[in-house]
Amino acid sequence: MRRSPAQWWFGGRASGRLAVLGYHGVDDPEGFARQVDRLLRIARPVSLDEVEHAVALRRPLPGRAVLVTFDDGERSVYEHGLPVLRERGVPAVAFVIPSLVDTETPYWWHEVDRLVAAGAGPERGTAQWLRHLKTVPQAERLATLDTLRAGHPPVRQRQLTAAEVRELDSGGVRVENHSLTHPLLDRCGDDDIRTEIVAAHERLTEILGHAPRSFAYPNGNWDARAERVLDDLGYGTAFLFDHRLGPRLPDHPLRISRLRIATTTSPDRFETILSGLHPAVHGLRGRG
Repeated sequence: MRRSPAQWWFGGRASGRLAVLGYHGVDDPEGFARQVDRLLRIARPVSLDEVEHAVALRRPLPGRAVLVTFDDGERSVYEHGLPVLRERGVPAVAFVIPSLVDTETPYWWHEVDRLVAAGAGPERGTAQWLRHLKTVPQAERLATLDTLRAGHPPVRQRQLTAAEVRELDSGGVRVENHSLTHPLLDRCGDDDIRTEIVAAHERLTEILGHAPRSFAYPNGNWDARAERVLDDLGYGTAFLFDHRLGPRLPDHPLRISRLRIATTTSPDRFETILSGLHPAVHGLRGRG
């Protein structure tokens, strides 16, 4: 796709859009460094502060604006991502799950992977379990996780410490709210939604010494009730995970589009994602 005429057209169109890159971990530090270097050559990396400023003043961001974000708070962002970004002076955002800070509690989807590999829930593979668990109500998801854990030793995963979270935040990677435990908010009751957002807000305020102001919906699952809680708390921005480019001035500050990307993404695909061609083709295939 990179060498098609459509890539040229989409590339020109993208100059007037906001590309928010949604990463998780930094599995390929060298690949990530190449991607950041490419952004510095062809785009204008912006900070979350600049996005908030644009929203507040209703002034569009510069052309070819790109915001780098990470979901979940994986250790590799601190160990490998922060040095790359700091060396190049590129700002970023890490949306962190604060209940996991200073623990060895795994992400629940990583735990499912490990449990299934150990023989739990043999009627489904890991991908099937995860698809299932992302569609059921919160109470059923938690009960199913308990069933999968039965008879198996606890799964451990080293998480970020509070000191490392603060170092990220002070080092140019702003730390923001990604809910307390990473549920699917659109599968939660009203009370659970408020608890997930407010308790995470309070815990991050305690860790950072200042209140978070931005949110990423877990799994990208937007929910109107969650948006109302964020609005009540005074959040200025919130992010989806819908694999789309957005306008240089977000239409809905609490529903800002993001592009799904990984540090292992090939250079050709990286270019077509930034241009919007890959998201457009992906969307057409999804509708088919």
